[in-house]
Amino acid sequence: MSLLLNLKHNAPALDISSEIPTGKIIALVGASGSGKTSILRAVAGLLNAKHTHISFEGECWSDSKSKYHMPTHLRPIGFVSQSYALFPHLTVLENVETSLMHLSPHERKSQAHDYLKLTHIKGFEARYPNELSGGQKQRVALARAIARKPKILLLDEPFSAVDRTTRKSLYLELQQLHERLGITIILVTHDINEAMKLASYLMLISQGSQLQAGPMADVLKRPCCEEAELLLAERY
Repeated sequence: MSLLLNLKHNAPALDISSEIPTGKIIALVGASGSGKTSILRAVAGLLNAKHTHISFEGECWSDSKSKYHMPTHLRPIGFVSQSYALFPHLTVLENVETSLMHLSPHERKSQAHDYLKLTHIKGFEARYPNELSGGQKQRVALARAIARKPKILLLDEPFSAVDRTTRKSLYLELQQLHERLGITIILVTHDINEAMKLASYLMLISQGSQLQAGPMADVLKRPCCEEAELLLAERY
């Protein structure tokens, strides 16, 4: 099973045709402005490309020919943006509960507690986002995202705002979470070293196009062109 992406757009510029495997951590790596976040937004349904076809495990999410576009709230995705986008007027617990509004108040609260425990932020339920560190905000945003029970978790440079020590802890926690949930995770990063630590599948992106994609070890050993070599050389 796979995630099929065919995207063509003018602003932002995109020309992507790719088949992404499911059940893995996939890293989208490229320079700032290369189109990584735009790809993530298209998968989430937040960017409706001019010419598009997106399907996941055989289910169509978007198709410009038939003018079909599944809205974001119906797609089985969880999204963690670079800014975390927590609701400032809600507590930590209430932020996670926003993904569980289809449940009764008692079930909502109980499950929100469970997801906070799963992301190692239990004990902070009554705090507000402005009372949290960067790493704590990331864990709350992650708890809210997985509370939707997504099939794909989309992460847009989620570690960029935390210090190196916190980042190492978050790397380990994300790997453990992936092992436990078994979902597809698409991680946007400009850091090839971060991608190597976390992902088993790599997509190199440049100017809205895919330079190369494949299992991490294969891409590292056999870059397809000089531009790919330059992106990979940053790991040294």
